[in-house]
Amino acid sequence: MLDLKLPTHRRGFLGSVAATAAALGLGELVPRSLAGQDYTAQAGGDASFSAWLNSIKGKHRQVYDAVEPNDGFSLIWAHVFLLTGAPAYGVPESDLGAVVVLRHAAIPLAFNDAMWAKYKLGEFFKINDKSTNAPAERNVFANLKAGDMPLPEAALEKLVARGVIFGVCNMAMTVYSGIFAQKMGLQADAVKQDWNANRLPGITVIPSGVLAVNGAQSKGCSYCYAG
Repeated sequence: MLDLKLPTHRRGFLGSVAATAAALGLGELVPRSLAGQDYTAQAGGDASFSAWLNSIKGKHRQVYDAVEPNDGFSLIWAHVFLLTGAPAYGVPESDLGAVVVLRHAAIPLAFNDAMWAKYKLGEFFKINDKSTNAPAERNVFANLKAGDMPLPEAALEKLVARGVIFGVCNMAMTVYSGIFAQKMGLQADAVKQDWNANRLPGITVIPSGVLAVNGAQSKGCSYCYAG
């Protein structure tokens, strides 16, 4: 079994960020009156990020800020928002816009089973497989087995099919892939490319999670911390 013997991922992440990247400055939120408008990337801007923001639709919008795996509660709460919002507001589900931002230690939710097995993501991020009571070697938040989550309807691929928008933090992917590469004797770029190529369908890489939370709110999403 791969023995990474790494420090707590929060301390390691922050230390690596300090060593590899400057802090990102965020401006004030765009007024809510602009929430329905499309964004066009300025010269030198990130067109793919603008496209991600413009994919957020619906009259009632909410962004779930997932910082830790937290037993998949970011997914569960997105499901509950869709489940209860439609009858409560008296609108079709298509009028509800749910966004899940996977940042910091929540990024493994974005990757397929092969990545979980190859890099021992369950072991590192302290995520157990309830069927074995051992560190998960598969993504236990997608393509669920019995007992994985209390609400099977909240499986990641089911939420994607219902129109939930997902983003995974590029900054976190960069830092964590560097940590794994160093401990495994690999090239950081190769590990990150591996992760990027093995994202689950419907997961978009965004420049950073904190930027995505900011951008989603500027598009009219209310904020929900998802642990």
